[in-house]
Amino acid sequence: MEWNAFFQLIDPQLFIVVAACWVLGFSLKRTPIVEDWTIVYIVTIAAVLLAVWLIGFSPESVIQGVLAGAFAVYGHQMIKQTTKVAENESEDSL
Repeated sequence: MEWNAFFQLIDPQLFIVVAACWVLGFSLKRTPIVEDWTIVYIVTIAAVLLAVWLIGFSPESVIQGVLAGAFAVYGHQMIKQTTKVAENESEDSL
């Protein structure tokens, strides 16, 4: 699935949830007592709760929350992997 197609699935009023989840995930990653494998679950639960709070409880808000959380994690991983590839390429050219 293309990035733009995924981007269009999220309700525009929930982009703030994506941003909040990104910050939450970043903070959790830097917290020593939180194991890495739990971060995606914490971010997803937070996204669902925020989506339900913003647009009301419905199956759509739960789905939108999952999408917002997934989008935050996916975006973070995309940037992380892109910078990792760029670092490896610069090391290879030395």
